[in-house]
Amino acid sequence: MTTLLAILFLAANLHVIPAPSKIEPASPEQIAATNITVETKAGMTGYTLDTTPHGIRILAGNAESEFYARQTLAQLNDDGRLPCVHVEDAPRYEWRGFMLDESRHFFGKAVVKQLLDVMAELKLNRFHWHLTDEPGWRIEIKKYPKLTEIGAVGNYSNRNAPRAFYTQDDIREIVAYAAARHIVIIPEIDMPGHATAATRAYPGLSGGGTGRFVGFTFHPVKEETYRFIEDVLTEVAALFPGPYIHIGGDEVSFGTQTWKTDPQIQQFIAAHKLKDTVGLEQHFIRRAVGIVNKLGKTAVGWDEIVDAGVPAQHCVVMWWRHDKPQVLANALTRGYTVVLTPRRPCYLDFVQHDSHKIGRRWKGFNDLDGTYDFPAPTQTAPKVLGLEACLWTERIADKHRLDFMTFPRLAAIAEDAWTNPDAKNLDSFRTRLRDFLRRLDKLGIYYFDPFDPSRTPEPSAPDKADALANG
Repeated sequence: MTTLLAILFLAANLHVIPAPSKIEPASPEQIAATNITVETKAGMTGYTLDTTPHGIRILAGNAESEFYARQTLAQLNDDGRLPCVHVEDAPRYEWRGFMLDESRHFFGKAVVKQLLDVMAELKLNRFHWHLTDEPGWRIEIKKYPKLTEIGAVGNYSNRNAPRAFYTQDDIREIVAYAAARHIVIIPEIDMPGHATAATRAYPGLSGGGTGRFVGFTFHPVKEETYRFIEDVLTEVAALFPGPYIHIGGDEVSFGTQTWKTDPQIQQFIAAHKLKDTVGLEQHFIRRAVGIVNKLGKTAVGWDEIVDAGVPAQHCVVMWWRHDKPQVLANALTRGYTVVLTPRRPCYLDFVQHDSHKIGRRWKGFNDLDGTYDFPAPTQTAPKVLGLEACLWTERIADKHRLDFMTFPRLAAIAEDAWTNPDAKNLDSFRTRLRDFLRRLDKLGIYYFDPFDPSRTPEPSAPDKADALANG
């Protein structure tokens, strides 16, 4: 390789995140991006891209692959100076995701659309939208107007905050916006726990609970509960054309204290030989998955659903409990399709630098380098569908902090999910990251600067004590 070719190769590599499987110089000449020829090859899972003195040629398997080729092309183009390169590329994983929690704090259409734009550049293709939980219900359901009249009031840091939610027209607009960028949206309607916003609006659906967890669960044995769930999910399924609906299924035990003393619940457990409240929780999950399947969708749930006895072909499991590797092993052994979302390193609400004071820690934190070094060989298997970064927003109340906690770690997750392990290199990533940060500057996106942490100070956040006082 001549020195000039090596320089061109380096220049090309500086710009592209996630890194292509193969990128090499094709000519010492520089060209402008003028004419583009696109060809389709059936059965091709990725794309090839050739930039030559005579023009640009894209060979892709379908419209989605062509879209990704154009994202690579846009990153290679440095103010009209396009190096002559040959690129061969295909995704490592089918599911390359980002989850945004808007129950704790609501951000609105403009923020979501900008996130979708950056996701598209990073070749991420699954937007998991956490729309319901304890603080607020954020999606309009026509049959149950109190969900947004009452359930959408408040947020994590202020229970009396004005109601905030997406109308069904808003949802359709955002779904179409995402589809144009080849991003599938997975809505999450959390159940049977994390249901407080819904039971606040419709108290007859409450499964009890004590202390701060009053109303945390849906009532697990009333048929009224399951009619409500089917009605809600029917409207949700009509709004989201993608193949998935997420039903949560996590941390149910926080709100099952009164299940143990409620006569109706205890009679149901005995009559159906469910053994205990955990068995009832699993019964609920099976029924909820059945409703999702009846609507023509695949259910997605957090990793607690592995023990519910749902047939593996009917659901996707999200492994989130990083401290329970046996849960991942168990899910894979039982034949479940799994998305890797472990708190470490995939939760972006965790602290990302040791100097930062706000955010979660779990015997450490999720720094950029650790996020990039994922998944471990022990976490890979044929039934692993992909990866997902999750942003929970208890301590994130505005866009400034949302951006800071998301970037640049989302770029690392994107390369984890897209790039063949043999083509990953941390030093190269950190070099290319400088160009990505400059693009974020142009978009007005605030971020943590790993090269100069003092340049981008940690934004403030609602204090936990304040949140409880306001609640």
